[in-house]
Amino acid sequence: MESKPWDARVARALVAPFVETPIHPNHVTTVGLVLGLASAYCYARGGAFANLGGLLFVLAGVVDHGDGELARMSGKTSEFGHRYDRAVDLVVKTCLFAGIGFGLRDGALGLWAIPMGFVSGASLVAIFTIRGSRATRLGSAAYAQPSFAGFELEDILYLIAPVTWLGGLETFFSLAVVGIPGFAAWSFFQWWRDP
Repeated sequence: MESKPWDARVARALVAPFVETPIHPNHVTTVGLVLGLASAYCYARGGAFANLGGLLFVLAGVVDHGDGELARMSGKTSEFGHRYDRAVDLVVKTCLFAGIGFGLRDGALGLWAIPMGFVSGASLVAIFTIRGSRATRLGSAAYAQPSFAGFELEDILYLIAPVTWLGGLETFFSLAVVGIPGFAAWSFFQWWRDP
């Protein structure tokens, strides 16, 4: 368990009491979907609502790991559950960036923030699709991503919450609009050069 990322460890501790209950991992996935969509809605509202959106996104991220942990601990893994979890993850992250873009439309980025949010969301879909294709061809090792001290590369998204609370969301969003499509391009390059 020590090799698990921090968010997966927290999620495992939170769902452990539910192993012997009728709560199914897909129920947990659905809770994550609701939290994630609520987060996107709050970000789209902008202003003080964005602060709540940050908190909801962090909770959704932990819950996103909780369904898999519960599935493994309770022996309730399924292909449907895996696909449902992946779809919810994509929907939440795509809606999050679309919501942030919509919420920032009255700031320095103006109306450009809206398509920037959709580009970031679409790039996340591309990353997941490309990585899924690589995993099909190369095995689960293709999902491996850089990690350090219990944090994975994707954990950078957790910074959205404190950055929001500290007033740096527009800067973070602007960097994400460059970084996420850049990572999508790098993922495509890896896929293209695979044997």
